[in-house]
Amino acid sequence: MGISIWQLLIVLGIVILLFGTKKLRNIGSDLGGAIRGFKKSMNEEEKPSSEPESLEDKSNAQPEGSDEKSRDKTQS
Repeated sequence: MGISIWQLLIVLGIVILLFGTKKLRNIGSDLGGAIRGFKKSMNEEEKPSSEPESLEDKSNAQPEGSDEKSRDKTQS
């Protein structure tokens, strides 16, 4: 009761007729590139930075422009 080889070949023939071989080739290469990129990113190790930042440095840092706003308020 499963799918026979002849049924698979008929479905393959219909797909080729609908999309064309060029479109199917492009889809296949795009899918292969996406899978390659995914595998590469999964295998890539994080490179240690030369100077690790501590949490204290980040919490004491003020957003840019905040010093100017506080100066403007004190001068007014």
